[in-house]
Amino acid sequence: MDIRILPSNIANMIAAGEVVQRPASVVKELMENAVDAGADTVTVAVQDAGRTLIQVMDNGCGMSPDEAVICFERHATSKISTAEDLSAIQTFGFRGEALASIAAVSEVTLKTRREEDEVGCEVLFADSKHISTQEVSAPRGANFAVRNLFYNVPARRKFLKSDNVELKHIVSEFLRIALTRPELNFTLTANGREIYVLKKANSMKFRIQDLLGGSVANTLVDILTETSVVKIKGFVGSPDSARKSQGNQYFFVNGRYFRSPYLHKAVMNAYGKIINEGTTPAYFIYLEVDPHAMDVNISPTKTEVKFEEDNVIFQTLYACIKEALGKNSFGDAIDFDREGAPEIPLLSRAGRETGPVTEPGISYDPDYNPFQDDGFPSGASPYSNIVGYGEMPRYPQPARVSDADEFAAERSSFMNAGMSPVDKRDDYGKLFEDKILPSAQILVLRGRYILTPVKSGVMIVHIKRAMERVLYESYMKTVAMNRKAVQPSLFPVHARIGVENMCLFSDYRDILEKFGFDIVPETADTVVVNGVPEGYATDEAGIEKMLPDLILALSDDHVSAQQNMISSMADRFARLGAMNSLPVRGQAEAQRLIDDLFSCENTEFTNSGHRIMTVLPEDDIAKMFN
Repeated sequence: MDIRILPSNIANMIAAGEVVQRPASVVKELMENAVDAGADTVTVAVQDAGRTLIQVMDNGCGMSPDEAVICFERHATSKISTAEDLSAIQTFGFRGEALASIAAVSEVTLKTRREEDEVGCEVLFADSKHISTQEVSAPRGANFAVRNLFYNVPARRKFLKSDNVELKHIVSEFLRIALTRPELNFTLTANGREIYVLKKANSMKFRIQDLLGGSVANTLVDILTETSVVKIKGFVGSPDSARKSQGNQYFFVNGRYFRSPYLHKAVMNAYGKIINEGTTPAYFIYLEVDPHAMDVNISPTKTEVKFEEDNVIFQTLYACIKEALGKNSFGDAIDFDREGAPEIPLLSRAGRETGPVTEPGISYDPDYNPFQDDGFPSGASPYSNIVGYGEMPRYPQPARVSDADEFAAERSSFMNAGMSPVDKRDDYGKLFEDKILPSAQILVLRGRYILTPVKSGVMIVHIKRAMERVLYESYMKTVAMNRKAVQPSLFPVHARIGVENMCLFSDYRDILEKFGFDIVPETADTVVVNGVPEGYATDEAGIEKMLPDLILALSDDHVSAQQNMISSMADRFARLGAMNSLPVRGQAEAQRLIDDLFSCENTEFTNSGHRIMTVLPEDDIAKMFN
């Protein structure tokens, strides 16, 4: 065995794997350095989602020529000098690893100048090696240009995701820093296109509005509390704004973003049952804690924090959010029990007790028949004098149409529209020996189940799962036949979904079109929905409710094989469509759904394996009454 010490450039490349995981990591580290340098304006520009260029410019304190060279050495830092300083960290960075790691896997050019210097300097680094230093004209501050990221680590570059995915991560890091410093100006551009131009905001809520729009900011409720352990301030979303997607959830401590599943649980416990199961509210929570009572020196990315009194912070956060929701009438209503309560006497203006309150009597005409004569009270009725307009014209009553005729008419109009219904399966009778009885004998139970008698008993169909199966097979046929089944909206719906989510729509635009979604970008963070697949709600409220679920479906990881990816997306869109479809109310709609279900290849299970229908035998029904 031959043990040797690795060369410094290889050691730096290995260490860079912990700090620089993707282009967004470079953006994060350089922006944090800019803020720590005292800048009030920070500009970020990327090309090809950071693969080609990441440039971060600031007007901070700048560096001298010697400092500009030494800052790329490992553990070179101005933030700490003694071990005790680790217990009182107030800045973003402190380890001195970021620039060394970046220089190990890219080509870096730094132009910088201090206020007191007449000229600046330009420093070039590549593969952890100092290439050159020269004097240049430069404004005060620092200008970092990182080119050809991972050019000397092909394996790392190969595993980067698409440009839209990498840009989404860059936007996320940009947001996390911009949300901590509303008093600073921030700009983000991608391939020359401005994504965010943020001016100094008067308050954190204005900064949130600038970043995420009024649709998010207008649903926020202020929270504020202070104890000897922690000061908590910020905003939480109203319960009706909770969404299934895990977006807009932020924790900050002493101006630093961090993740905490433990404190997230405190937030969710505070909301309790006033939000739907599976949904998460937006929150922007800022903690102020004594630096000596927490440890941020845990991970290289500095997104994990340990608190000395985490249980106290948990309980304080829970109580703070609970109180804020209650003050804004979002808490559970109090049901006052009047049974056994003493009667409160009514007093007149003179202070004397009045008699007991009696219910007013109800007067009605027992001879009134709205289906007789002209529909007005009879002449002998005491109410006849209220009618003073003479006789109303009489119209012939339309003939009553049976449910079966109504259903037949609907199917006829369906075929006249050019959409022929799919024939029923020839062999579904093998599963159920007798045919389903006419729609007059179909019962829709609370919009969730369809009950209909069959020869052996009662068949029960789960409505949402039946829709899911029908939509799944419809999507698969649509893709196989290369045709689009777009249901146009009555009016185009404009929706702000955020820059990071726009990347998802750009990545999956072709697939969305195949499945019947007509969604086009309007601005950097807004889309226009012109149409949705058949079966989806087309009104504005329905589309706005559908979009967060669609974003969640697109965010899920999926296999890369084309056919498996299409099947996986069809399954997700089918579940999404079943949740956002119009409710089944009448017998004709229920009959149509059953017909569509039995035209499917699989009528018993959804694509994810959940049972769609079952038969309750007549013998089992009889046993219930024994």
